[in-house]
Amino acid sequence: MSELSANRNLKVRISKFTKEYAIVIAILALMIIFTLTSEYFLTYRNIRNILMQTVSLAIVCIGQSLIVTTGEFDLSLGQNVCLSSAVMAWLIKYGGFNPWIAILCAIAVGALIGLTNGVLIAYAGIPCFIVTLVFQMVARGGAKIITNATPIPGMPEQIKFLGRGFIGGMEYGVPISVLIMLALFVVFSFITQRTKYGRSLYAIGGNKEAAYFAGINVKNTRAINYTIAGTLCGISAVLLVIRLDSAAITNGNLYEFDAMISCILGGISLAGGRGKIVQALFGAIFLMLFFNGMTMLNVNPFVQDVLKGIVMIGAVALDVVRNKRR
Repeated sequence: MSELSANRNLKVRISKFTKEYAIVIAILALMIIFTLTSEYFLTYRNIRNILMQTVSLAIVCIGQSLIVTTGEFDLSLGQNVCLSSAVMAWLIKYGGFNPWIAILCAIAVGALIGLTNGVLIAYAGIPCFIVTLVFQMVARGGAKIITNATPIPGMPEQIKFLGRGFIGGMEYGVPISVLIMLALFVVFSFITQRTKYGRSLYAIGGNKEAAYFAGINVKNTRAINYTIAGTLCGISAVLLVIRLDSAAITNGNLYEFDAMISCILGGISLAGGRGKIVQALFGAIFLMLFFNGMTMLNVNPFVQDVLKGIVMIGAVALDVVRNKRR
């Protein structure tokens, strides 16, 4: 009986893993397909480049996943990254600021946009769609004013290690930016799974009224969510500017949608109350692998945009099906 019970427990665990982390299986399948179709795909340098490209999006995904867990979303994240990038580059290039001060200012700008979003949504009661859409336009306009719609290139050497540095040498070293990304995911995974704040997120996503009557400060938690998401946009912007060695109005373009797709693909429900932050990381990796493979196969970039839209529709449909089953 004990052996039968052990076999059943093993099957249950395998079934649970495949449901929660089906995206991992999808990533492995995608890697096999692209490895068979391109000899350049499965190389250390290409995989490392994919991970480095994933960093900025994945960090934004952390913030989006916190918000999505409560049953909301933020449409301003991508342009928040854009504006924060522009502020950092302008302060360094034309403002004569110390690069480290400029980095702090960029993160502060991201946090301020997030805080304003949170206050208007949580305390003024304005729907998240309206507030974040407005700040998407405000941030985009601000970035255009600061950059004059032209790139600001050339970041100082003293900060380039953050986005372009490697531990162990350039040939086979580990990118510092990837380690920063992983550290952030570890920290926020712990916060969401092991702290009162994390439990509050799932409670609010499950039922806001029930969470309120259970003693959770729903307004504060929601406002904190958007502030954290904005701060993470600032961090993402810093690493993106350093990696690209330039700030442009295309920085962070459509990150809000890519982050949402990543969350849903990973298994975080748009309805709120379900999913783990690490699943958003796997979703972001899947997206980057997919479009890297498409590029290697010389698929037209406009076709890739169409495919991205199809992936998003498919992800939302998958989320609807999962919710109905539950």
